Amino acid sequence: MDILVIGSGGREHALVSKLKESKQVKKIYCAPGNPGIAEIAECRGIDINDNKALLDFALTHHIDLTVVGPEVPLANGIVNVFSDKGLKIFGPSQSAARIEGSKAFAKDLMAKYNIPTAGFAVFTDAEAAKQYITQQGAPVVVKADGLAAGKGVVVAMTLAEALAAVDMIMCDNVFGAAGSQVVIEEFLVGEEASILAFTDGKTIVPMVAAQDHKRVYDHDQGPNTGGMGAYAPAPVITPAVSEQVMREILQPTVDAMISEGCPYSGCLYLGLIMTTDGPKVIEFNARFGDPETQVVLPLLDSDLVTIMESCINGTLADTEIKWKKAAAVCIVMASGGYPASYNNGDVINGMDEAEKQGAYVFHAGTAKQNGQFVTNGGRVLGVTAIDSGIKQAVDKAYQAVRKISFKGMHYRKDIAHRAMQKD
Repeated sequence: MDILVIGSGGREHALVSKLKESKQVKKIYCAPGNPGIAEIAECRGIDINDNKALLDFALTHHIDLTVVGPEVPLANGIVNVFSDKGLKIFGPSQSAARIEGSKAFAKDLMAKYNIPTAGFAVFTDAEAAKQYITQQGAPVVVKADGLAAGKGVVVAMTLAEALAAVDMIMCDNVFGAAGSQVVIEEFLVGEEASILAFTDGKTIVPMVAAQDHKRVYDHDQGPNTGGMGAYAPAPVITPAVSEQVMREILQPTVDAMISEGCPYSGCLYLGLIMTTDGPKVIEFNARFGDPETQVVLPLLDSDLVTIMESCINGTLADTEIKWKKAAAVCIVMASGGYPASYNNGDVINGMDEAEKQGAYVFHAGTAKQNGQFVTNGGRVLGVTAIDSGIKQAVDKAYQAVRKISFKGMHYRKDIAHRAMQKD
């Protein structure tokens, strides 16, 4: 079969790599892809926001399965457009994708169906939001309601920071229309984890739990980023916690979406925090996480194409999903200055040597100039290693990272530190 993957980052590189392992696959296209993906698939420079262009390509090339990586095409209704033409596509419908596209929708859903999450209030008026914050006090979390490329959340430790966040989101329109409404949330304390899950709208099957590292510097210092690394499995999600999450969060959420008339099919991403009152939802995403995908999919020991088709066909309950008895660690190598301004066009050396160490090198922000790979983004590479345990995978990943170099590069030296402390 011929497959189309939509997207251009490290997540999509990981998806293409895993899909390519399937014996069912004849050819993989990626739109628009990146130079790393181009080594294993055929990349086409199609705008991921252009539903018609993507549909025309899929029809012309007789695509058997389309896999959507990023959230924006889902919010734009790409799944509806493909499904209406009888094409198989993995991902939620436009109405179901609101679980990520509108934080207010997600919070209202959780409140209505008693799914544990932080206390919250939703505002369309900046002054009313500020008044509420003043009454509640700090710390508090201020979120732009819509999609803001992972940057629309401010964890405000002081009242001044919280009020400034409202101004930035609602008055200065830093995130455009995404900030026309804000969600003010209770600040929760605890260890965080990510659980990605396959679902066909009725059955939901969690993947191996992972943990992301959002802060740019070691010891969780500095500003938030798109993610500086991840590892799986995350020890904080014990078998007992996993059962509780399934019982109190995942299955009730899938059931709630059916009740709301927008059944959810695809990959549901659950951002979780372990509070003293038990696990609570920080956020839902309507797609695979990045960089969590780079550690979760390499541990999958079943055919990803078969699983995705079962999600589309409604037969997930009959599909066996196996995982490797191993651990995976991904270290993100970033451009100098990231997550603030950074330079592009710096030559990247040593990737072949890193792969000789047994690591996957997933391209996130690269380009090719004069036959050489160069930097072309904030998060440049995700270097993933698999081994028998977390410590072994950490050592293997950092050995591979040390083979790679580019001007100004930086990366965290403490990925998986929480798991190591638990050993």
